[in-house]
Amino acid sequence: MDKACGLHCTKINNIGVKIGKDVILKDVSIHIHCGELTVIIGRNGAGKSTLLKAILGEVEHTGDIVFMDIKDNITKKIKIGYVPQSINVEKHMPTTVYDLFASGITYKPVFLKKDKKVYKEILDHLKIFGAENLIDKSIGDLSGGELQRVLIAIATKPTPNLLVLDEPVSGIDRNGIKDFYNIISKLKAEYDMSIILVSHDLDLAKKYADKVILLDKEVIKEGTPDEVFNSLEFKNRFGELV
Repeated sequence: MDKACGLHCTKINNIGVKIGKDVILKDVSIHIHCGELTVIIGRNGAGKSTLLKAILGEVEHTGDIVFMDIKDNITKKIKIGYVPQSINVEKHMPTTVYDLFASGITYKPVFLKKDKKVYKEILDHLKIFGAENLIDKSIGDLSGGELQRVLIAIATKPTPNLLVLDEPVSGIDRNGIKDFYNIISKLKAEYDMSIILVSHDLDLAKKYADKVILLDKEVIKEGTPDEVFNSLEFKNRFGELV
């Protein structure tokens, strides 16, 4: 996996979303720097999911999202990797990790004989995430932590400028959570990746985030975890974080 950028920044500029007369998001501006994990927090109804949908182009919105280099030259198109909160997987479904991965990177029908070149390409990429042993396993037989490793692997090929994660450790045990954040640390350090994560888990946000954004239809507070969690704006919405 190649480095996506270097000294770059993803700029979310004045994003606004209305449904009818209801304002869901108002002038949300966030700068997401490479090599950083930016965590979005907020109460239910604060607009976190809507912000992700706006970033992914799934809802109409005002404002724009641009990918800047160090000289503020705007690239024409940002590459975004996305890991959803969950995917619908039936237990023991026959689709393998290879099938799921190959369907996204090749035009050949996956029910045909495995392509050796594609198989090696996928295997090499899975190794980055310690998931190479899963390539022939059925998706339905994966644990929550294993499935997240696979989904992150898929989301980072080709290497994105921005990786978007929606409640990525929901339903995963403590070891799986630790493994997940080890992977995120690796992506930040070795691939200089910009990562934005929505989380309801305030303790994890405080522990792992480089920057925290407190959202309540607009950006109420942003900064380091300590700056946000010790702020009056945070305490007015969540009380004291133990």
